Amino acid sequence: MRNKSEQMSLFDTYKGVAASMEEDKPKLFRLLDEHIDWDTLVPARFYMAFYQNTGRPRKYPLVAFLKSLVLQKIFCYVNDSVLLVTLRHSREMRKFCGFSKVPDAAKLTRFKQDFLPYIMEVFERLVELTEPICREMDAELAGSLIYDTTGIESYVAENNPKFFSSKLRQAKLMAKTNPNTDPYRAVYGLLPDCAAASPAVKQQYINGHFCYAQKAGLLTNGLGIVRHIAFFDDAFKKSHPEIPIDKCTDNPDADKELGDSRTLLPVLRDFKLRHPGLHYKTFLGDAAFDSYDTYSALLREFQFERAVIPMSRRNTAGKLVAHLDENGIPLCPNDGSQLKFHSVCGGKNRSMRLKFICPETERVKSPNGTTWRCRCDQPCSASAYGRCVYIYPDADLRLYPGILRGSDQWAALYAKRTAVERSIGSFKHVLGLEQRKTSNSLTTNADLYLAGIVQLLCVVLADALHERHLFRRVRRLAA
Repeated sequence: MRNKSEQMSLFDTYKGVAASMEEDKPKLFRLLDEHIDWDTLVPARFYMAFYQNTGRPRKYPLVAFLKSLVLQKIFCYVNDSVLLVTLRHSREMRKFCGFSKVPDAAKLTRFKQDFLPYIMEVFERLVELTEPICREMDAELAGSLIYDTTGIESYVAENNPKFFSSKLRQAKLMAKTNPNTDPYRAVYGLLPDCAAASPAVKQQYINGHFCYAQKAGLLTNGLGIVRHIAFFDDAFKKSHPEIPIDKCTDNPDADKELGDSRTLLPVLRDFKLRHPGLHYKTFLGDAAFDSYDTYSALLREFQFERAVIPMSRRNTAGKLVAHLDENGIPLCPNDGSQLKFHSVCGGKNRSMRLKFICPETERVKSPNGTTWRCRCDQPCSASAYGRCVYIYPDADLRLYPGILRGSDQWAALYAKRTAVERSIGSFKHVLGLEQRKTSNSLTTNADLYLAGIVQLLCVVLADALHERHLFRRVRRLAA
């Protein structure tokens, strides 16, 4: 307790006021200041490009732009005007960002468009930073890679429901003159390939409806934490000329699957080029990626141990071997029941084999120890051991992609594939990506990377606060 006769110094008064101001700082700002080293995240090339000689000094710091755009995603401010109004009326928010004066909306937009490559570098640094955290959280899920595509609907006239209704009426008029025409199929051919306002906004078929969107691909791990973002813009197509992403049939579902499968391998190659030190054991994807070439590339070129991809009925019809079921498990010739998986065989000079035996075969005692005997009432083999079938997975990687199809392990792994869909949903709805009113591809691309940066910053905060179960809930961390 302070002595009554002791006089407080000016330094003591300053310390008391400073401590009071620090305690009044919103918790989110305090957490971001304490646990995020912005100078480390921003590469030197970014500073050099931002502060290069422009003829006059910069009024607004580089980190201030980044912090304000991160807060925009966290608070789900879909309009820049809402962010700027909040900055003008919140001294704490301005101080946290480092703005002495609030910029206008045009400067935010120009920052995204002019420095998009460097925003991508910040995202990639956070990917490397969060990788060991993910491995500590769950090594099995962090060692899995999931791929999916999405479309970010743009603010264009073609996304107005009236536009599609007018095309549908046109298709119905065509159907009156030709009774064999299905107007709902015909309308697919009447839709323009891109929006009039921006050629980068392409006609897409997403979640069962037509829209005009800018398409992107996301790689996440099994935890749903984003690892890579690929925006299918002109630069991507130029660097990968082997990808034709055009209408190929009159079936939008088939075209979507075809487009998704063609982008997978280029996206994985770009990811491997940017992060050569990251290795994953399991790949997860939907039936759109079911093709022989895909399995060969995943298991051989990219060195995945297993590829968990369900078979597409379109690719399977009429191609099953008579003595195998749809999951590649041998069948009994008598009653068509599945044989029992026994073990994985193989030696130094022999290829790996999967061994299947009769389900009625069991281990019994013998004078020399134990042996196997078939107890089937109607044996399908003359051997006392019972029927034994060896499968060589390398002969058919599609049927045997490093894991037995239909097994409990297969089901448990494939159930994790929805993590990428939840992550995409979080980007669009929680972080406000889908409500953004823009048709510019550079702005949309920057917004997507900023959403990824926010998710990865949340992982860093959750780890620093020892609350890893909140790794995708930044608002809960600050509550």
